[in-house]
Amino acid sequence: MPWEGCMERDNVSTGATMEFLLLGFSELLHLRVLLFLIFLIVHLVTLAGNIMIFVAVVMEPSRPPMLFFLCQLSAIELCYTLVTAPKALLSLVVVDGSKISFLGCAAQMHLFVTLGGAECFLLAAMSYDRYVAICQPLRYAALMSEGLCLRLALTCGLGALAVALGLTVAVFRLPFRHSRRINHFFCDVPAVLHLACTHSYTPELLLLAACVLLLLLPFLLILASYVCIAVALLRITSPVGRGKAFSTCISHLAITLLHYGCATFIYIRPKSSYSPARDKVVSLVYTNITPLMYPLIYGLRNKEIRGMLRKMLRRKKIAQVN
Repeated sequence: MPWEGCMERDNVSTGATMEFLLLGFSELLHLRVLLFLIFLIVHLVTLAGNIMIFVAVVMEPSRPPMLFFLCQLSAIELCYTLVTAPKALLSLVVVDGSKISFLGCAAQMHLFVTLGGAECFLLAAMSYDRYVAICQPLRYAALMSEGLCLRLALTCGLGALAVALGLTVAVFRLPFRHSRRINHFFCDVPAVLHLACTHSYTPELLLLAACVLLLLLPFLLILASYVCIAVALLRITSPVGRGKAFSTCISHLAITLLHYGCATFIYIRPKSSYSPARDKVVSLVYTNITPLMYPLIYGLRNKEIRGMLRKMLRRKKIAQVN
């Protein structure tokens, strides 16, 4: 039996009518207009930056593996912002918070976890690409074939989809409190679990298992790749050659640290340490600032990306003149 303040829920009948209330940033009413403008600008710049990289890579006839993965990463970031940003903006327009249906909340959580997991797996695939490029340069073309890249991208998506589906089903089978007010701007896992009426540690164990599969496992693969890369760099006697080889990894390292830093803080911790205000700030960085940084980091540091963007803009100017 659920404890006080909870309700029994029939998953079939209640799911169609049950609603949650996303409080968003309702406690910051005096800053609503400013926050709305900031979020809107960040959202539009993020969309523009990732779309430019995605289109530039797609239009390139010959794409090396790293650019292929970068194209996938831009597509994930585009979907990321579209999953969370509209509700965040709506929560700033509606004073008392925005409503979201039971199925809509479950779908948003599932998409968010899928995209986050796919990004973790993709970062691991990109680290393997860097490992092969630096440690086995003569075999790079043979090992990183187009077929392998496609299989890696497909595995990243399907693996994340399966784990996210299992976690989402487990979370939304739990009984929830009568007060279905989510102190967040989207249906994030810790925020929804905070409403669950259960004394058991099963929900936390399920989240921990998902974190092991989506966060820890890819991180260990990335760590192993960079240990091998570090050993290979130590064998390079020329400082110029060592610096040139390491510079190809800086962008990937920066994105990995940014992504894993925020994700680890939010998801790998006990339920008792949950703090809505603090989590919203970190989630804000995780879902808005981080996707904005990706095109900036790769666009500014990657010569191939800069070259493709220049060619794309040149083609556009020629088309306008014609």
